[in-house]
Amino acid sequence: MIKPPDLKKGDSIYICTPAKAIDKELVLVAKKQIENRGYKVIISKNCFGKNNYFSGSDEERSADLQFGIDHEEVKAIFCARGGYGSVRIVDLLNWANMLREPKWLVGYSDITVFHQRLNKLGIQSIHGTMPFNFRSNSIQALTSLFSALENTDYVVSAKLNESNCPGKANGMLIGGNLSIVYSLLGTNDSYLFEDKILFIEDISEHYYQLDRILFTLKKAGVFEAIKGLVIGGMTDIQVSIEEIVLQHFKFRKIPICFDFPVGHISDNQALVVGANVQLTVDEKGSQLSYIN
Repeated sequence: MIKPPDLKKGDSIYICTPAKAIDKELVLVAKKQIENRGYKVIISKNCFGKNNYFSGSDEERSADLQFGIDHEEVKAIFCARGGYGSVRIVDLLNWANMLREPKWLVGYSDITVFHQRLNKLGIQSIHGTMPFNFRSNSIQALTSLFSALENTDYVVSAKLNESNCPGKANGMLIGGNLSIVYSLLGTNDSYLFEDKILFIEDISEHYYQLDRILFTLKKAGVFEAIKGLVIGGMTDIQVSIEEIVLQHFKFRKIPICFDFPVGHISDNQALVVGANVQLTVDEKGSQLSYIN
């Protein structure tokens, strides 16, 4: 996997809105925080646009993201928010310059679409918080993001959940929003799950929807292929996520952890998609550490 260059103070970070429209104030709050860390900020042409649900037409949103991909001075692209819309533009983009001059793409939720495309291209990306959330994020969510960008050593860990399945596994880290991972199964952007550490998170799914998604992953062979499973925030889901996940692992023993700090939560810590990691789940809790 290609790892984009580490960020250094003075580098340019580009903010664009490839999916749902966003309040201008939220982006400006994030811009100030990023600048206070010593970086320059470029805001996309249509970042504050409004086209029904989206920040702009498909053509406007794809042009904005393309500008960041092609810009020689931009070292990282921050997607301002998720929502819905990334799948509408992923095939309108020319990703060639990402291979010529790799740069970090950052986001989560609907931005999982781009993480999956970059993973297929062999380029690492960062599943992390976005300007939409900067105001409400935990300190760890923001510091882990810049640790990932600057290649400063950090470990992401979670407290013990009694439903965890102990063990240790090494592999490439893949994942993101569960609904997106599910929706791209069988497509040209589907992850390759063999021997991977998979992390998933989601928000506001009904029991029957979540159950259907997990059974689909099982029937697609995902749970037989992966070496470890990390369950992040399952926000506003009124069921026992532990129960409906573990029913699929009665006869297969891999490390599984719950309540990991990733997803639609304030403590949404950065994970590098495509990095080699070690997942450790024991009586103390769970931990993801990077293997150089």
